[in-house]
Amino acid sequence: MDRRAELSEFLRSRRARLKPEDVGLPVFGRHRRVPGLRREELAQLAGVSVAYYTRLEQGNGQNVSTEVLDAIARALRLSDTERDHLTHLAKPTQKKKRAAARAAQRVRPQLQHLIDAMTGVPAFLVGRRLDILGWNTMARALLGDFAAMPPEERNMAWMVFLDPGARELYVDWECKAVEVVSVLRLCAGYDPDDQQLSALVGELSVKSDTFRRLWAAHTVQDKGHGIKRLHHPLVGELTLAYETLRLPGDQDLSLVTYHAEPGSASAESLGLLAQWGVDQVAEPTQPSPAR
Repeated sequence: MDRRAELSEFLRSRRARLKPEDVGLPVFGRHRRVPGLRREELAQLAGVSVAYYTRLEQGNGQNVSTEVLDAIARALRLSDTERDHLTHLAKPTQKKKRAAARAAQRVRPQLQHLIDAMTGVPAFLVGRRLDILGWNTMARALLGDFAAMPPEERNMAWMVFLDPGARELYVDWECKAVEVVSVLRLCAGYDPDDQQLSALVGELSVKSDTFRRLWAAHTVQDKGHGIKRLHHPLVGELTLAYETLRLPGDQDLSLVTYHAEPGSASAESLGLLAQWGVDQVAEPTQPSPAR
């Protein structure tokens, strides 16, 4: 990916979402040729010259200081995640460090043993590019038969946009789609030279109009926690809380878990699904729930 183009498009997209009245600036005239703030208005808010900001928005961020980036981030009202993304685009990590981070990821046996021991909790391990690197029986029963998927399809973004079963599984599919694209965009900002990530984005852009539209919005979001509503073909609708846990010492690897409120209908359904998952392992010819 072109880092300069990414920086330019990100700044333009963030500027376009702000109106003068949002940041306390007077509005002159009823008609504005472009949506959002003008460059000169943004430069005024950030306390930099229009020429300086224009160079940055054109992708020339090599010599920009951290202080200026912070001022622009405040003027654009960026979230902490968006601020980090801007910094990665303007002042990228050294190429040697990024190349080292691209080494093939491995799941330590101890981590696999840990999620296998979480018998009542769907749990899986996500690496860079949203690759799914490890899972337990409950995750397989809830989300799909990862073991049966080709390695290139064992990716959360690929599944959400190109696996027809995902639209049926996620009740709020559009929200899930936005979330996945936003996390993937964050990954691209950290390492725009990642050829595997570029290939994934290219494939999804060609095969999914929705992905292409969402990718153009330049939203960024880190993996976190929240509530997911799923519609499973065997046990019906479930409302589950999910948590994303960073793993110290395992770069770019996260543990994602789902759980239901104790005593709820969803907890009862998870219990039924747990038994189904055990039976499926014993009889692997059973169909996968999400595919």
